[in-house]
Amino acid sequence: MIRRILLFAFLLAPFFLLAQAPSATDIIKRADEKLRGKTSYGEMTMTIFRPTWSREVGFKSWSKGTENALILITGPKRDKGSVFLKRDKEMWNWRPTIGRTIKMPPSMMMQSWMGSDFTNDDLVKESSAIYDYTHKLLGSEKIQGLDCWKVELTPTRDAAVVWGKVISWVDKKDYMQLQTEFYDEDGYLVNTMIASDITTLGGKTLPATLTMIPADEPGHKTVVKYQKLEFDKPIADNFFSEQNMRRIQ
Repeated sequence: MIRRILLFAFLLAPFFLLAQAPSATDIIKRADEKLRGKTSYGEMTMTIFRPTWSREVGFKSWSKGTENALILITGPKRDKGSVFLKRDKEMWNWRPTIGRTIKMPPSMMMQSWMGSDFTNDDLVKESSAIYDYTHKLLGSEKIQGLDCWKVELTPTRDAAVVWGKVISWVDKKDYMQLQTEFYDEDGYLVNTMIASDITTLGGKTLPATLTMIPADEPGHKTVVKYQKLEFDKPIADNFFSEQNMRRIQ
């Protein structure tokens, strides 16, 4: 009798495991929520590497939910004080050197941010990994020695997104996005983002370094390092305003 029960349990085990496995959408949602929190504040440095030179940019960022984001450039001197604001699907750039606020059209989302290998969309996340894409679980693979889900993100029919396809590797324990590949509409790989230096940031286990590598430009890459990251501290809605762009420090 005991043998029959054990055999029955063994035969049913795959079905129980399958039922407990999260869906591809749940995986992306949990990974996205972990990076955002209800609110977030971060201090970062970005180093742009080219075959014959490199340049460092410092910046601070604030976000609230998926609708609001603000980025303040803290260095170098020539760029200091520039601000990027995102509200819902709209984005603005305050340039203190000319004393003007410029509204950025959706067509600029694919353009380089601050001369780096990141796009404007990468930094302010105008598109939503959850709502603008459908999700398909492709399987499991190891990235940096960690078991990861491999998830394919395909744009929905009406989504205003810059990528034709995205493939993301999310670790099964902490829901960290350890590697992401970005493809154009023709299916060609454009960029690969690698997350590394896993540590504790804002009370969460997260990578402290993000490296964006273009597929067809040897010697080019951009590295973003987090010095500080905080989550879920109150931020008023009016913080994300055109008026605040001119006085934020």
